[in-house]
Amino acid sequence: MLCFPNAKINLGLYVLRRRDDGYHEIETVFYPVPLRDALEIVPAGAFAFHASGWPLNVATGDNLVWKALKLLEQRHAIPPLEIYLRKCIPDGAGLGGGSADAAFMLKLLNDYAALHLSDAALETLAAMLGADCPFFICNRPLLASGTGNVFEPLDLSLKGYTLWIVKPDIFVSTQEAYSWIKPSIPPVSLKDIVSQPISEWRHTLTNDFEVSVCRHRPLIGHIKEQLYAAGAVYAAMSGSGSSVYGLFNTEVHLHFPGCFTWKGVLD
Repeated sequence: MLCFPNAKINLGLYVLRRRDDGYHEIETVFYPVPLRDALEIVPAGAFAFHASGWPLNVATGDNLVWKALKLLEQRHAIPPLEIYLRKCIPDGAGLGGGSADAAFMLKLLNDYAALHLSDAALETLAAMLGADCPFFICNRPLLASGTGNVFEPLDLSLKGYTLWIVKPDIFVSTQEAYSWIKPSIPPVSLKDIVSQPISEWRHTLTNDFEVSVCRHRPLIGHIKEQLYAAGAVYAAMSGSGSSVYGLFNTEVHLHFPGCFTWKGVLD
């Protein structure tokens, strides 16, 4: 069985408050995009995991795909299988690649072992693997609050826009990014902002991490400026970085030496 876990971008991101348990309350819009990994499972005599593409930089036991398998295996009978993961979504980019792989693994195993788990049950399991994981169970534009696990459907479409994603060879840890900002309550909710015309987002739709991350990693801010100079309708950092994306309604040819780049039309 084969599936293609996709990435996401954040349309705006507010860090509202720090909770007593150390996590943060946020508000963001998750939007799925067609930059994809490939994940395959096949029957085997014993469980095994194989990875290619972008290096994972973690031991198999710490990989979210393997953790998703073990999480379900604790609760259900899963026949032995081999897992093949081809990483095309860069790690540490704010694109949710690892979270997508974990969520799609849960969905793949649900079908493979005929577990008949509902989406709600899969979301509960996905939340045990990571804050972004539940989004990829439903995998449609959503307003996310709480720690990123409370969802509200949005009537939002970027269909037809060309998306450029640029990831410099820079790493920004989530813990580091949170340490650089001061949580606050914004005067206008993201739900209201994203209902405005996309042409207005440049002045109203913000990511709380951007200013401080760009101060510590200036190249990220420079990439955003280049996307706007090339004609982007909207450009922003995704999540806590380090990738930056631009939405275009015209064809452009861009070159960012030393960076991972991806271009696709949204549907």
